[in-house]
Amino acid sequence: MARRIEHHTTSPRSAEEVFAALVDESYLRDRLAAIGGTNAELVSFDKTDERTSYQLKQGVPAEHLPSAVKAALGGDLVIQRTETWAAGAGTVEVAVSGVPGRLDGAFTVLPEGSGSKTTLTGEVKVSIPLLGGKLEKLIAEQVAVLLDKESEFTSEWLAHRG
Repeated sequence: MARRIEHHTTSPRSAEEVFAALVDESYLRDRLAAIGGTNAELVSFDKTDERTSYQLKQGVPAEHLPSAVKAALGGDLVIQRTETWAAGAGTVEVAVSGVPGRLDGAFTVLPEGSGSKTTLTGEVKVSIPLLGGKLEKLIAEQVAVLLDKESEFTSEWLAHRG
């Protein structure tokens, strides 16, 4: 059974500023360098007038994982994340190496008060008998932690750019 996820972050920066950062190649490289984990990499980046899509690779060292996850993976956690953005909204697909599962979701970046609110809604699905539900819960929790860190980084990155 899949686990629904809905997570909100807020920023003192406008929705336009946050969106512009999320589709900026130098921002993505800076964010990966700061919080991307082991062997973080911007695998691909494609931008047109209408949309931006990119693939990120991020890693979590095995020593930072719960023992059940370490046993299932047999090593570090490697996350492949593909995002496509257009007009303040985006989609995300996340696959984890060695795990038969994924996260699929949608982002929105909307004005809220004098700042903005970014929302991820989606679903985490892991097809491993007995462990699937536990892994889905863990992935959903870690996605929330990561999105909070990314939101904080985004606000700081934008503040340093005027």
